[in-house]
Amino acid sequence: MLSAGSCGFGALAFSGLSNALMATQNNSNDLKARAKRVIFLCMPGGPAHLDTFDYKPQTTKTEHPGSVFKFSQHGNSGLWVSELFPELAKHADKLCVLNGMYADTGNHAQSFRQMQTGERLRPRPSFGSWINYGLGTENENLPGFISLNAHESFVHSSAFLPSRYSGTPIGVNGESMSDATIPNVLGDHLPEKVKRLQLDALQSMNREHLSFRNNDDALDGAIESMELGFRMQMIVPDLMDISTESADTLERYRVGKNIKVGTCRPSDFGRQCLLARRFAEAGVRYIQVSHNGWDQHKDHRRDLRANCESTDAPIAALLGDLEQRGLLEDTLVVWGGEFGRPGLNPSDNKDETGHNANGFTFWLAGGAVKGGYVHGKTDPTGAKSQEGRMHFRDLHATVLHILGVSHEKLKFFHQGREHRLTGSNGGKVVKDIIA
Repeated sequence: MLSAGSCGFGALAFSGLSNALMATQNNSNDLKARAKRVIFLCMPGGPAHLDTFDYKPQTTKTEHPGSVFKFSQHGNSGLWVSELFPELAKHADKLCVLNGMYADTGNHAQSFRQMQTGERLRPRPSFGSWINYGLGTENENLPGFISLNAHESFVHSSAFLPSRYSGTPIGVNGESMSDATIPNVLGDHLPEKVKRLQLDALQSMNREHLSFRNNDDALDGAIESMELGFRMQMIVPDLMDISTESADTLERYRVGKNIKVGTCRPSDFGRQCLLARRFAEAGVRYIQVSHNGWDQHKDHRRDLRANCESTDAPIAALLGDLEQRGLLEDTLVVWGGEFGRPGLNPSDNKDETGHNANGFTFWLAGGAVKGGYVHGKTDPTGAKSQEGRMHFRDLHATVLHILGVSHEKLKFFHQGREHRLTGSNGGKVVKDIIA
């Protein structure tokens, strides 16, 4: 019985391996890519949609208070933008504003994880890792996914995907990106040829060790990471050296000009945006930059103004440079956080807000999305998305579609079943926002 049964176990194992191979090879599709890369401007904490891009005219002081900040129309499209983004407003005709976003929960940790991975509770590959897995990098000397100033480690985790698809983190949350570097693990005192000989000797031992440990993804990933790390040391230091940029460029991006007020954490966001442009030019597929500290409850007006002041000019400079260099048409820029916030009531003296996952705003630019366009809307008080509703799964599916990848075909076999970023039944492509 055991002898016969063992054949069955072997068949099951072979079947599992075959399914895994089929799943990893099933990412090809007939979609036409409208973009080659993504820059995600991540705003952890929950930016207040009613004070930024979701304009609600004030009809009464109590029932429909609108925003305490002034809005005005910009560009040929007449897009409504808050006074808090004067520089970004100059690019209004590039923005595709999604005012019908919603999420499953108003808890920071769970909603932020869902925004990043598609799942609220369980560890899953991050969005960047899925894109890296599906498309890879355009430059073999650079990773396909770079995360700047990451808020959480799962932001760049590949989870059950092979570790080679993990993101490369640069910078630490809460520390200025001015100090972020790529360390030279083999030492600066050695010539490149000697470093290569050192690594070759080490890798030969690693590969011999791997030959006795079949299908050890962690070890295989470590070997590949060391190779990529060596190649990165030849190119990344120059990419991160912004001393060659003009004084005008550094000023437009506000490099080094940190603003720290309340929960606003100085992160040299301008340097992040400039590095994002340089990495995009060099062929990195997915770049995430983060400006942490949008969790504003008390002193909302003060802290929101500080956060917008920190991010406004750098984002505007990034969009302008991408357009000027011919990169915006095949780069999709995404802006948003894990949820929004209910509006302040100007009829009282309270200056505090809560969480609102039922309706909030994201915006996209470039990547063949409609510019100067608003998709979806919340109810008159901004409390709940009413039209053009988009869940994070819909956003993920749409971004993948723009990249030429079907969210239904991008899957991986793990623990006996197929997994997708958008889940087994979730996610729909919102084609109305695509030009």
